[in-house]
Amino acid sequence: MDQNQFKGPFCQSCGMPLREEEDFGVNADGTKNQDYCHFCFLNGQFRLPNISMERMIDKVAEIMARQINISGAQAKKMAKSFIPKLKRWC
Repeated sequence: MDQNQFKGPFCQSCGMPLREEEDFGVNADGTKNQDYCHFCFLNGQFRLPNISMERMIDKVAEIMARQINISGAQAKKMAKSFIPKLKRWC
């Protein structure tokens, strides 16, 4: 999930690659949101509006560890390398 491994765009909240139409979040007017994925953004709002960056790093690391079969520590190190650079957290 290192952003250098994939071509963008990426969710600017969690870093998920946005490859398919259904990956994108939805604005309040029903249009596709270009910045955020459907896991993070729906109907013009963040699904978890009060989540901290540290908690997002933990959530993403948990998912990455399962999906790409790496240790939790490796996943957290990777998540810490890109999450703070995303639009939502800058």
